[in-house]
This record gives sequence, structure tokens and C-alpha cells, in this order.
Amino acid sequence: MKMKILFYGFQHSHIDVLYKLAQQNQELDIIGCLEEDAEARQTASDRLGICFDERDYDEWLKKDIDIVAVGVKYGQRGRAAVKALEAGKHIISDKPLCTSMEELEKIERIVKRNDVKIACMLELRYMPSACRARALLKEKMLGEIRNLSFTGQHCIDYAHRPSWYFEEGMHGGTVNDLAIHGIDLVRDITGLEVERLDGIRTWNAYAVKNPEFKDCAVFMARLTNGAELLADVSYSAPSQVFSMPTYWNFKIWCERGLMAFNLIDSHVTVFEEGTDEPQIYEGIDPRTDFLRDLTDEIKRGSNTVTNSVLSSTRTVLGMQEEADKLW
Repeated sequence: MKMKILFYGFQHSHIDVLYKLAQQNQELDIIGCLEEDAEARQTASDRLGICFDERDYDEWLKKDIDIVAVGVKYGQRGRAAVKALEAGKHIISDKPLCTSMEELEKIERIVKRNDVKIACMLELRYMPSACRARALLKEKMLGEIRNLSFTGQHCIDYAHRPSWYFEEGMHGGTVNDLAIHGIDLVRDITGLEVERLDGIRTWNAYAVKNPEFKDCAVFMARLTNGAELLADVSYSAPSQVFSMPTYWNFKIWCERGLMAFNLIDSHVTVFEEGTDEPQIYEGIDPRTDFLRDLTDEIKRGSNTVTNSVLSSTRTVLGMQEEADKLW
């Protein structure tokens, strides 16, 4: 029997990816789509050809649904997630899952009490290059990890970015918005956690129409093996960022060399001590995605994906809180 999935919110085009994956997934049946804002509803309908349901979210949650896909505004996601989980539904959310530690703690309590599962659209861990890097790190071909860095700059893009980004209480902070991708990937491929935050700064530099919007974010954090992580996830890039090698670019410095990869290439480049030329390793097909991992977790009754999403979210929310204290 197919699992039934409800889509709630089409406020960001990220959710389009999830919607298309659900359409292609033979284990899922999309039984409804909701969007409360008329303009966003029309835009999504034009993009995806969706017919929206008139019933409200609370009414739908009383029905026989297995999964809720959450794509409302960032500042509304925690509340939407809590409602679904309290109703006994599993959820998959665009990132961020929520925008406050209080919301996350409530989500964690309900997940444990109701034995429901959570997934998030954290697609970097499924990059072929990331899958290859994970395998190479597992082999310890370069020895122990000593330092890491990543960049994940985005563009402000006033012409296309939803206006609600700049509404008070809707965005939730640049660290929570963007760093979640990099932190989740680092945790996934290294098996290391962020042990402490050594420094962080957020500030306004590019969102000239919204001087209160802290569009730049850099931080340094210590991992559980003592390695230091440096990151920049600012909205500082030009509009062609999605074709630039700085867009989700990872460098992992180990005892015997450097491993480097980024989103726009499928390979991993290794500079090993004692060799004259870099070694190029082709990426590995992940053979799965964040939606399939959720359905597998539901069928198995495991909590691997759920716990990982909660841990990554807790880490970046903690960082965001520290950054906010310094503003």
C-alpha cells in the first residue's frame, strides 16, 4: 500500500524538487496540496500545474495521511511541524526545520513520544562527490582529519527572492538558513560533531534595502577530534553563483594531504603528500535521496535520519543564537 503525502506550503521554490521527487516515487501518493497565500498559490500552480485543495491544514491533519511535506515560510515551519507530529504524521521539511531552539525542543519531545520520523531537504550529502569523499575518508587514505573549511555563499537576488525573507520573524537568521547544509554534510561524511563554537559573526553588507537583515555569516568551530572548521555562508555572491566553484565548496585537510570537492563538479580532487600530481576520483551515484531515505526509515522503524536531522538543526540553531547575542 502506498504512503499518503500532503504538501503544505509552496513559499519557496525549493519545495518544487520535493514535489517532483514525490511524483516519481512509486511508494507515495500525493493526496493534497495546500497554500494559504493566494499569490504563492497561483505562482506554484503556474510552475507545477498543481490543483490546490480548499480545506485547511487542521482539517487535513485529521485525515488518513502518513507524511506531511512542509514548505511554508521559515518562521512558520516550526508550528506547522509540531501540528503534524502531534497528529501522528511523519514530516519532511525544506530547510530550515524551524527557527528557534524552543521549537526544536518541542519537536524533539513529540518525536520521541509519538514515534514519528523527520527528514529534511539536505541534498548535499547526496552529491556524487560527497559520496566519494565519504568513502575516501572511511578508508583514511589521507590519515586523520585536521582542519576543514567550506563556503556556501548565495546571492541576495531581490528580483526573485520571496519578500517574506525580509519580514520580521520570518527568516530566522543566515546561519540557520544556509549553514545547515554544510554542517549536515560535514557531520555525515566525517562522523564528527561540532563540539564548541570558537567564533562567529553575522552582519549586513549586501541587502542594502534591508539594513536590519544580517546577510553575512562566518564562523569557526571545533570538532570532536580537535579539528577546526572555518565557514562562510554569506549572501555575498553575484547572481551567477550557482555556476561558481565557491558555491558549496569543501576542503578537508588531513595528516597526509588535502581532499577538495564542490557542488558543480562530480569528482573529488586529492593532493596527497609525496605525489607530484593531484589524484582525481569520480563521484559515486548515491542511489537514494532524502525522500527515499524517509520512506525507508518509516518502513524499518529506525531513527537514523530523524536523529541526524535533529542534531544538525540543533547545532546551527545554537550557532545562530550565539551570533544573535553579538549583534
